[in-house]
Amino acid sequence: MKILRSFWNSPIGPKTTHFWGPVFGWSIPLAAVADTQKPPEMISGTMTGMMCGYSAVFMRFAWMVQPRNLHLLVCHACNETVQLYQLYRFLNAQG
Repeated sequence: MKILRSFWNSPIGPKTTHFWGPVFGWSIPLAAVADTQKPPEMISGTMTGMMCGYSAVFMRFAWMVQPRNLHLLVCHACNETVQLYQLYRFLNAQG
């Protein structure tokens, strides 16, 4: 019980945006993983490139913010990985 209470009251616990931001942020990489099953002709190269940039910027933010938000960092690192894979698929389909 003491562990749960300390997590609840921590600066990165469920009472803060440091917790809920990444929780809802996981919807982006999960949607990108689902999109890997679609044909590469449906991929928007512009949007995928922008998502790569977005995730790179927010990985840096998650590392620099105090308290350091590792949950957000992992979320955006996963998104960056999936988006780079999608960008590869797009460029490969373009020839």
